[in-house]
Amino acid sequence: MQFYNRIVANPEGTDEATSLGHERTLDAGRSLVHVPELVALALPPSRLFVESIEAVWSRGDAFAPIDPRLPDETRRQVMAALAPTRLRRLDDTGHLVEIELPDGQSVEEGDAVVVATSGTSGQPKAVIHTHGSVQASARATSRALDVDPAADTWLACLPPAHIGGLSVVLRALITGTGLTVHDRFDPAKTTQAATDGATLVSLVTRTLTQIDPNIFRRILIGGASPPEHLPDNVWSTYGMTETGSGIVYNTSEGQVVLDGCEVRTIPGPAGDELQVRGPMLFRGYRQQTASPFTSDGWFPTGDLGEVKADGGLAVHGRRGDVIVTGGEKVWPDPVERLLRRHPGVQEAAVVGLPDPEWGHQVVAVIVPTPDDSAPRLDELRTMVKAELPAWCAPKQLELRQLLPKTSIGKIRRATLAAELAAADSSAIDSVAGESSTD
Repeated sequence: MQFYNRIVANPEGTDEATSLGHERTLDAGRSLVHVPELVALALPPSRLFVESIEAVWSRGDAFAPIDPRLPDETRRQVMAALAPTRLRRLDDTGHLVEIELPDGQSVEEGDAVVVATSGTSGQPKAVIHTHGSVQASARATSRALDVDPAADTWLACLPPAHIGGLSVVLRALITGTGLTVHDRFDPAKTTQAATDGATLVSLVTRTLTQIDPNIFRRILIGGASPPEHLPDNVWSTYGMTETGSGIVYNTSEGQVVLDGCEVRTIPGPAGDELQVRGPMLFRGYRQQTASPFTSDGWFPTGDLGEVKADGGLAVHGRRGDVIVTGGEKVWPDPVERLLRRHPGVQEAAVVGLPDPEWGHQVVAVIVPTPDDSAPRLDELRTMVKAELPAWCAPKQLELRQLLPKTSIGKIRRATLAAELAAADSSAIDSVAGESSTD
């Protein structure tokens, strides 16, 4: 179905349920003296969702995407963080309705979108982006990807309630690039979209493995840790909701930092923290008066890493993810990458559990592959110690059927560690009486 400038919606979505011909009715009774409002869009990914963005922007308001699939308690938490003044949703008959909400808070002139993010901590924060930051992100991304609006088409198939999915839609709208919207990721439909002309897509690791990546000119991959070896047309990204999307691309020819973006490191007690600055950064957090920026305009990301001698950026992980065992620091990401090489490992997470002797013990939490025997702890330790210091090798192994994740596939390590600590169950396998260098 064609709408806007070469924008196509999923024909199996909710596109035919209603139209924005009701716009005048929806706006009836609003004050002639306009105060910018925040309109929550609790709509599925569809033509209606995209049209609602433009309708909200056209009247000088900002929008906040809400995943309509959220359970009630999570939805209440997200709505409390966002504090929207109005809500757009589909009623029981499939018609678009917009209602006023009590206790909502207006936004500032120039605000474009507010995105709820909980990262991997679980507590939502509301990130405010202005029209300036959204446009800066869209244009810098398009330059880095050499996007031709007349020839390229974006496929949006990730949840637009998260920046990874939403930024695809906003890039297309701002740059006039073609857009195909799917209500969810489906391998067959994604492949068909490429056949029909989609050239660009953002995915996460889980979805990348379900398609032939060569069908797209360029794939951006974010979320969970990407595979070690990627095709040349697949670029992994570093970024967050606060940066509007990925700001550093890892390509087969080296790293690309978006135009206008700067990265530096500042020493801290847990290691060197990454700080970023640039026009694509957010304005602040909703319902928080303290500035999230340093006095000279840098945003402390909470990620630890380093700027290498060649200028490349190495991200070690979240400040709260580092495990200190026997006085040594263990970063989960490189350990997890090694664990996933084992043929019996489908998914892997590494967390730290309190230990009276070492401070914390490195624990491997494994989802075994369905057709292989579960890995043994000694096998995993041998794999890790072959490439990393001995203290990085897990001393405890837990097997699970599922790992707690965000909707875009990031492992909630804090949730997992809390679950393991609360369970206080005996390990499936463990190592005792070793020094940190054994």
